[in-house]
Amino acid sequence: MTELKRITVFTGGASGHDLTYQQEVRNLGTSLAQAGIGVVYGGGKVGLMGQVADSALEAGGEVVGVIPEVLMEREVAHHGVTDLQVVPDMHVRKAQLGELGDAFVALPGGMGTLEELFEVWTWQYLGIHAKPVALYNTKGFWNPLLEMIDHQVEEGFIAAWRRDALVIAEEPEELIGKLRGWDLKHFEPVQSAA
Repeated sequence: MTELKRITVFTGGASGHDLTYQQEVRNLGTSLAQAGIGVVYGGGKVGLMGQVADSALEAGGEVVGVIPEVLMEREVAHHGVTDLQVVPDMHVRKAQLGELGDAFVALPGGMGTLEELFEVWTWQYLGIHAKPVALYNTKGFWNPLLEMIDHQVEEGFIAAWRRDALVIAEEPEELIGKLRGWDLKHFEPVQSAA
């Protein structure tokens, strides 16, 4: 079982073309706050990252932003969050995002979101952490990526149990429930005694 004090969310500084994405991430931010779960994110005020932060704050939740100095203006740093941590570079940002969250959730986003998702999933694989990694699959956003991951499993590049350990959810309550019930030991194959 995973204790969820804070969830690190990865998402875009853009909002996407469909307003549904904004509505869904706002719903998630509100739900996390109402469940007593803090949000850790990239510290920006724009795009979906700003929407998830604002909705959590409006619902009385804790929001921790971690932003590198170089992005203070580009991502328009959110000075209204509970705690805005300005760090020297992207490497420190990612390490801090990894440290502060009890789980990781990728919301719809672009290149940076993909990069952050795969890094924490790889960290899980390498044993750097044993925290759940999730895809918030609103509007089926992650379906094409899941097809690619399934192809990688079929071709023998990712173990099937690693794919099974990846949390997939479309609704806030489903996501929170799956993250709370997640335990890496449930997915790891049993080692036979030699």
